[in-house]
Amino acid sequence: MSTQNSLAQIGVVGLAVMGSNLARNFARNGHTVAVYNRSTDKTDKLISDYGPDGNFIPSKTIQDFVASLEKPRRAIVMVQAGKATDAVIEQLADAMDEGDIIIDGGNALYTDTIRREKEIAARGLHFVGAGISGGEEGALNGPSIMPGGPAKSYESLGPLLESIAANVDGTPCVTHIGPDGAGHFVKMVHNGIEYADMQVIGEAYHLLRYAAGMTPAEIAEVFREWNAGDLDSYLIEITAEVLSQVDAETGQPLIDVIVDAAGQKGTGRWTAKAALDLGIPVTAIGEAVFARALSGATSQRADAQGNLPTGQLSTLADLGVDRQEFVEDVRRALYASKLVAYAQGFDEIKAGSDEYDWDVDPRDLATIWRGGCIIRAKFLNRIVEAYDNDPELESLLLDPYFKGELGDLLDSWRRVIVAATRLGLPVPVFASSLSYYDSLRAERLPAALIQGQRDFFGAHTYRRVDKDGSFHTLWSADRSEVEV
Repeated sequence: MSTQNSLAQIGVVGLAVMGSNLARNFARNGHTVAVYNRSTDKTDKLISDYGPDGNFIPSKTIQDFVASLEKPRRAIVMVQAGKATDAVIEQLADAMDEGDIIIDGGNALYTDTIRREKEIAARGLHFVGAGISGGEEGALNGPSIMPGGPAKSYESLGPLLESIAANVDGTPCVTHIGPDGAGHFVKMVHNGIEYADMQVIGEAYHLLRYAAGMTPAEIAEVFREWNAGDLDSYLIEITAEVLSQVDAETGQPLIDVIVDAAGQKGTGRWTAKAALDLGIPVTAIGEAVFARALSGATSQRADAQGNLPTGQLSTLADLGVDRQEFVEDVRRALYASKLVAYAQGFDEIKAGSDEYDWDVDPRDLATIWRGGCIIRAKFLNRIVEAYDNDPELESLLLDPYFKGELGDLLDSWRRVIVAATRLGLPVPVFASSLSYYDSLRAERLPAALIQGQRDFFGAHTYRRVDKDGSFHTLWSADRSEVEV
């Protein structure tokens, strides 16, 4: 029931589905929740529809909303990222007192969070950029939460967040990530991994459908079987549900009536851009972002279909490949590609943490991603163990367990990519992930030639394998070498 007889422990500004569900989650867990929306209709609807969930204090103005919060005041902003977020933060800051906490729970760009934290700290307030993963269901029933900001703010905010977060093996899926933009940076990379994860699942489906000739219903059963093993994860689970769904209007598999152009809200692009700035190769994430962009290039694709030459294509029968063996190879290639995507994401988080002095603990991330979030997966437990065994691990792929797994998966991975190429089926993340793996393990890379080229046209110098220092060849003169 709603009440106005006591102060609220937490407040939520912005009562669209995510904000409304988050407020209900707090209320269901015994907290009195202040709620405010610029449009009072949404506030009224929340109280009307969900008042029995717990104690709510509705307000019609920001001033009343702030006044209804106990100190230190804690207000979560759940509005559209960008100017709308800045406007609400400014209104809250004007009405709050020193030591109060403003939490941005949206998908904000981490550099915006760094800026906002500085501005709010200068006014004597705490600002927390909190990544929240799990979608609408997670917000209501238990998300994974990644709060950044001052460690001091977590002392009063942490117990509230822990009470509503998903819980795995008695551990809440929330922890203090690090200063200023750390929480939103980690959530951004989480979403980038999600892009890659979804794309490799899509590539596996595409191969089973158009190489193995299986129906969506048959593929759904395959994914259900896969979800009982190493690939056990939320995304594999829901893939089976999507593929088994039949369209009520046409009687066709729903997958066949959905337009094959994937949308995106920006976090994948942000992850790829940040990786470029940090010099970290997140090829799986980058290819997943590009794959979505290409899927949306509908006019180009329409002009290309039937107009571009294919070369001589094969079938599985031409290649002498048994269908059941191919299905197992695809499972293994999917698993291997997922491992690369997660490893690259953790590499980017480490680089961002080093760049901004956040001191992010990768073990903590693997722990809180085990429940509530979209990329929750069984093998996150193995990632926790990897960082337990070696907190300074250079790459997840070098962990003894994952190294052993990849050794078992490699032959299947290679066979699938060769088969896909011969069949003319695109597998951008499968292929780029294997190339990344082969580049990582190679004794020599073609970068030596690139350095020679750079020195030839721009005198950019190069280093030698047999002595220290930087060198330049006098290419346009006698081609002797000089130390620079």
